Amino acid sequence: MGNSPMLQPMVALILWTMLIWLWMYVTRIPAMNRAKIDTANLVGGKGGDLDELLPPEVQWKAHNYNHLLTEPTLFYAICVVLILSAQDYGLNLTIAWAYVILRVLHSLVQVTVNRVIIRFSLFALSSLCIIALAIHAALAVFR
Repeated sequence: MGNSPMLQPMVALILWTMLIWLWMYVTRIPAMNRAKIDTANLVGGKGGDLDELLPPEVQWKAHNYNHLLTEPTLFYAICVVLILSAQDYGLNLTIAWAYVILRVLHSLVQVTVNRVIIRFSLFALSSLCIIALAIHAALAVFR
């Protein structure tokens, strides 16, 4: 199997996700120290528990990181289906890149100003990309 062009948007989104992961910890750890959270003796819990203890602007990065681990899993799966069905070029590749760009914009909005209407609009548009890719994949595999 050759190197599919569809791998590029997939890897780009993975790298973006890891950049948000880094931004989350670079922001969150100092905020936890300022809040006097004793991480050495902390047992159990989940990231969302920090919503009550840390400033919202700090938690926005964590929320976005979690968002990058939910719907994008469908993106990765559908890209694999498109690669395996030899539909990983042209319009599908363009839609895949549009999805990545929309998710990056969604991230930038959420981790900075966090305007819900803007976030929602970007999320809805990116979801339409997933739907289009899924329809194209269905057409390829159910023929």
